Amino acid sequence: MDFTFTEEQQAALEAAKAVFAGVAPDGVPSPALTPGAVAEDFDRALWAKLADADLLSLLLAPEYGGSGLDPIALCLVLRESAKVLARVPLLESCAAAHAVQAYGAAELKEAVLASAARGETVLTVAANGSTGHDGAELAVTARPDGDDWILDGVQTGVPWAYDADFTVVPATATADDSSTILALVPRAGAGLVLAEQFSTSGERLGELRLDSVRVGARDVITADGAWDFLRDLLATGTCALALGLGTGVLGMTSEYTSKREQFGFPVATFQAVAMQAADRYIDLRAMEVTLWQAAWRLSSPDRAGAGNGGPLPVSGDVAVAKIWAADGVRRVVQTAQHLHGGFGADTDYPLHRYHAWAKHLELALGPAAAHEEALGDLLAAHTLG
Repeated sequence: MDFTFTEEQQAALEAAKAVFAGVAPDGVPSPALTPGAVAEDFDRALWAKLADADLLSLLLAPEYGGSGLDPIALCLVLRESAKVLARVPLLESCAAAHAVQAYGAAELKEAVLASAARGETVLTVAANGSTGHDGAELAVTARPDGDDWILDGVQTGVPWAYDADFTVVPATATADDSSTILALVPRAGAGLVLAEQFSTSGERLGELRLDSVRVGARDVITADGAWDFLRDLLATGTCALALGLGTGVLGMTSEYTSKREQFGFPVATFQAVAMQAADRYIDLRAMEVTLWQAAWRLSSPDRAGAGNGGPLPVSGDVAVAKIWAADGVRRVVQTAQHLHGGFGADTDYPLHRYHAWAKHLELALGPAAAHEEALGDLLAAHTLG
């Protein structure tokens, strides 16, 4: 087995490192210092740099100005973005565009993808449902009306909802066998209301209220499996963000404990400190290997089940990655806070920002116990031979 990244994936990684090298984490707006939303918009200057470096089009085909790469390449870039707390809708926009490319009609692809590749059209996804606990597709209903679809329901905690041009909304089609559709809903329109919400990182989220919102047939994806694919890609990308954030935090902790002295010795040389840091290193390695397994399965033509991809559907690999990421990012940041002592709570030091972002990622991933239960259900339903 070859675990090395391809030349194209490595090139994307190097390009990402070059772009994010200019981002200073201690310059990222702090929720501890800013009442309400930390900013009115995402980092548009950084977004433009990502577009210029062709990092917004990684997953898109050359005909749309893309590189034709896979989710592994996107996760490599996402990992780097989280190390510096990059305030951009990189995951949401790229994942949504990839779903449009994989499942959308030709007319929708022509209307959206080339513009998204250039960073001119920004996409986001309503993936939390009405409560954050139930499936997002259950929170909104869709019924056909001539050539259009009518949407009703509520989606909560939509990232970048105030900034994106379109929000991809999963909805249950009530007129047939309750299949799931994906509707690209523009930011402003009749029957659409946005209400402010805030994440633990201080970013502005949106509660999306849809009251008989009309969406044209061109902007609706009805293909089977589209929402499952997009949901798994978003979850895997969030795991990549958790890995990048945890890697950055452990690096900060290593540097601090190597310089901080007690009794004439660096605290990193104390056994209790070294053992805690080693445990968190193990967490990161487990987060990493399960992330790449999930990303590889998403990149495989066989995503549905048995074959070269494995005996379980890709959702099983995603569940394992989420188990490690949700618990791992929390443990890494908590240990970092402990080993930094009072210095870690100083708002002049960037660790408190990482703590706030880590909590947001942990909540976005959901509790590990729930993913363990989902994995158990998959194992019970699939005979392993």
